Amino acid sequence: GCGVISLENLLFFAQYYPTSFRRLLFKLDGKRATWEYPFAVAGINVTFMLIQMLDLYSAKPKSLPGINFLKILSADEDAFDVLYCIAFAMMDAQWLAMRASYMDFNEVLRVSRIQLERELSLEDVHRIRDLPAHNLLYR
Repeated sequence: GCGVISLENLLFFAQYYPTSFRRLLFKLDGKRATWEYPFAVAGINVTFMLIQMLDLYSAKPKSLPGINFLKILSADEDAFDVLYCIAFAMMDAQWLAMRASYMDFNEVLRVSRIQLERELSLEDVHRIRDLPAHNLLYR
């Protein structure tokens, strides 16, 4: 499973983007549903979604987002951890935009994946900081 790598991702998020991490952990932004997504479980799902989306189980990714991400990763060893932070922040922003509740989690994750795939497919994305959603880590 994704338990250990997801825990490493969460620790990276807390260490390198503490303000953003606390904002998501304590659900400080926006009008929230009574039943929120469980934070750690959401983190595991984000890790799993990234591994699938980037086709990291394969010897060589076949999707454009996966191919582009490998190029980014070759120049930045923290790229996966930072992408995780971006994806988590993106998922939370989508959660708020959709006014989601607990039962909407899979749909929120699906929509977030589509958005992230689009961003990783852009021609002018050569570094993880080039992703438009990177700014979500600094709000």
